[in-house]
Amino acid sequence: MQAIILAAGMGRRLKQLTEHQPKCMVPVNKIPLIERMLRQLDQYDLEKIILVTGHKGELLRSFVESLSLRTTVVFIDNPVYETTNNIYSLYLAKDCLLEDDTLLLESDLIFEQEVLTQIIKDPRPNLALTAPFESWMDGTVVLIDQQDNIMKFLTRKDFRFEDIHSYYKTVNIYKFSQNFSSTHYVPFLEAYSKALGNNAYYEQVLKVISLLDDHDLKASRLENGFWYEIDDEQDLDIAESIFTDSQSRLLRLSERYGGYWRYPGLLDFCYLVNPYFPNSRLMGEIKASFEILTTSYPSGLDINNLLAAKSLGLDKNQVLTGNGATELIKPLLRSFEKPVGVLRPSFSEYENCAASVIPYTVSSRDFSYTAEDLMDFYSDKELSALVLVNPDNPSGNYIKKEDVQKLAQFCKDRNALLILDESFLDFSDKEEEPSFMTPEILNANQNLVLIKSISKSYGVPGLRLGILTCADPDIIALVRKELPIWNINSLAEYFLQIFEKYQGDYRDALKQFQETRDELFSLLGSIRQLTLYPSQANFILCEVRDGCSAHQIAELLLNRYNILVKDLSHKPGMEGRECIRIAVRNKEDNKRLCDALKHILR
Repeated sequence: MQAIILAAGMGRRLKQLTEHQPKCMVPVNKIPLIERMLRQLDQYDLEKIILVTGHKGELLRSFVESLSLRTTVVFIDNPVYETTNNIYSLYLAKDCLLEDDTLLLESDLIFEQEVLTQIIKDPRPNLALTAPFESWMDGTVVLIDQQDNIMKFLTRKDFRFEDIHSYYKTVNIYKFSQNFSSTHYVPFLEAYSKALGNNAYYEQVLKVISLLDDHDLKASRLENGFWYEIDDEQDLDIAESIFTDSQSRLLRLSERYGGYWRYPGLLDFCYLVNPYFPNSRLMGEIKASFEILTTSYPSGLDINNLLAAKSLGLDKNQVLTGNGATELIKPLLRSFEKPVGVLRPSFSEYENCAASVIPYTVSSRDFSYTAEDLMDFYSDKELSALVLVNPDNPSGNYIKKEDVQKLAQFCKDRNALLILDESFLDFSDKEEEPSFMTPEILNANQNLVLIKSISKSYGVPGLRLGILTCADPDIIALVRKELPIWNINSLAEYFLQIFEKYQGDYRDALKQFQETRDELFSLLGSIRQLTLYPSQANFILCEVRDGCSAHQIAELLLNRYNILVKDLSHKPGMEGRECIRIAVRNKEDNKRLCDALKHILR
């Protein structure tokens, strides 16, 4: 067997990175793409590797010759790389295709070793390596039947996003037998080039061959190993976070704060959403209006405040909508002259936004605390405001409504605000009506500022929706002046417009969630090395015992099982404790996580 690598392209989308070097020499974590690929191929007993060069070909040849590989590398130059596409690069290597079984690869790929091993060890002679299509992917897409026959190479005209669940993306790694090249690929390649020219992709030939009854080209569905195709700087950035050492990968992914749909198969137990809402009916309504929403301006802030107030049963003059709760937190916290009381551990954004803070560090073993604890601590301290996240993050600690009312009165007596974050309150099952978000309560407690992340409770973090409500017009005006006219998009506005009629579905989803949380708590509780702390939120705090490190557990989950959890070992207020936070997802995902934890801790 031999390998052919197509490396003639200019890689214009990588801009200055390919101005003075070929695309395949762009480094990923300091290792050029082509070096990584050649060293991976060098681990197999290949007869030779044929490298088709073009842009900066002499530089590429010189670099490859310096690598001291066991396998012989043969170079073929494409002198017209600027005016042709990769079909001509392969045409120049067609005689090599006739000499041996061949692996065909594109040089802008990065992958783990097991990706290559799968297609090489697969006994079937003619294969296209494929992966389930995901929304971030671009390039050649195929339809596959249950016997792995490639039924069709889809054109742009054929492609329908509503059918992507049945599509497969080619990984751009192929295996052709010598016979297949002789009887099918090379004859069709020559005919295609003669009839239609050389400014096309070599997959066009496969598309024609797939129409034959006897083409014998199968799909090999990728089972293990990561891969990525690097076309632009964003691809390069993502590839560097995937293909890094195991110690760095967790940090790099955590620093992205989301966007994980571009990471193949990643299961996110780090970020916190509602796994059972929105339901398909609500999503269907949004999809039906997607085109008009995407092409239309949203309403201004005042209209969206009115929408939110209507849906939540509040006075429109007491509500502000934000591009996520963080947009509302910042101007409020930065306005205070005196210190702000914050808890540790808790949601750090409040502490990060305040000019000065007086922290209350929770000292109990299980991270629980009461309203009385807070009042005792702050009784002799002068504050502008006290922040309470209830249930708290990451502990899940819950304070009953009557005790929160005492805390509001405590703050009022000291001319301080109580900033009450109810982002996780809907997940609680302790009380029937735990929320303070009613006109009656707000009007009776003008020093009370309520903040709620719609993203977390309603499961729409991509819409970036948050609510601030307060009966004090000065507080509303203070935050309002810092917000732009258009601060939320049309999709978020439409959600505000319609979600009121789905409140019954939302309540059902919360009941289903509470049952799932209880089941997850039970599953995690069966793992001897974990101590669990009761949670009224949509996550569970776990402390790792028996000398295990929370960071090690998080690394192993990510690197072995592609599961992301939150390592809390360095969070303020949790130093010296080995804790991880686990989001509650659906039952299937939760079981997968628990099985992975059992294997790691076993």
